[in-house]
Formats: sequence, C-alpha cells, structure tokens
Amino acid sequence: MTNIDLQEAIKTAMQTEKDAMDYYRLAAEKMADERCSKTFKSLARDEAQHARSFFNVYSGGDIPSFDDFINGPVNEDSSWFNVLRQTMLGDFDERKALELAIEQEEALEKELRAMAEKIDNPIIKEVYRANAHSTHHHMLDIEEDYKDLFGMS
Repeated sequence: MTNIDLQEAIKTAMQTEKDAMDYYRLAAEKMADERCSKTFKSLARDEAQHARSFFNVYSGGDIPSFDDFINGPVNEDSSWFNVLRQTMLGDFDERKALELAIEQEEALEKELRAMAEKIDNPIIKEVYRANAHSTHHHMLDIEEDYKDLFGMS
C-alpha cells in the first residue's frame, strides 16, 4: 500500500468510527430501555476512542483538530446513519436498533481485519487489529443486551 493510499484508508477508518459514534449517540437518545441506552452511550465513547487511535497515526494535514473532527456534523451519507434513518422511519425500538448495531459491528470488524492484512506498517497494522478486536467485543456486548432484553439468556 502506498503512503497516500494508507493515509486515505486511515482517514476513511477514522470517519467510519465517527459514523458509528454518531449512530450510538443518536440511537441512545431514542432508547426506552435504560440498559440499552447506557450500552449505546458507552459504545459511542469507545468509537470516539477508536477514531482517536486512527487520528493519532494519520499524517494528513487536512484535519487540524481531533475535537473539531469528532464534534463535527453527522455524515448523513454513511451506512451507519442510513441504517438509523431507516429505523427511525418505522417504529423505532430497541430490538431493531440492537439488531442493526450487531450487523454494522460485524461488517466493520471484517473490514478492519481485511485492511490490517493489507498494511505493511506494523504500527498502523496494530491500530487496525486493535480496533477490530474491540469492535468484536462491541458486537458481543450488544448481543448480550439483546439476549437479556428479549429473554434469550
């Protein structure tokens, strides 16, 4: 991977993590179940940390401040936002929000692991792997809430 391609990949990963954070923040506000709301708020904080880990290895000069980036507007073109928008158009409920979060986390984990395999830089490779590992645990946490909420434990 060339340095330009790698930096673009890092920037894309950083945006994806912000998109996930925005999804969890917005969905948490709509949750009637307090436990699910707390889980989503916690996941939003984790996603912000994931974005920061990518920011820390990003050498592009077009994002001057992490805080400005992370607090910027929601990316309404993201798959995360589109999933949330579709959910909100219908009857929003915890079941649908949790199911969609599981699907999104699963897809993101696969994407992060695949990208890690393409990267030669060991530091950046580890950032991708660490975020994939954490993303897997997010999915497990969401699945646990889902099972508990719907009596599947």
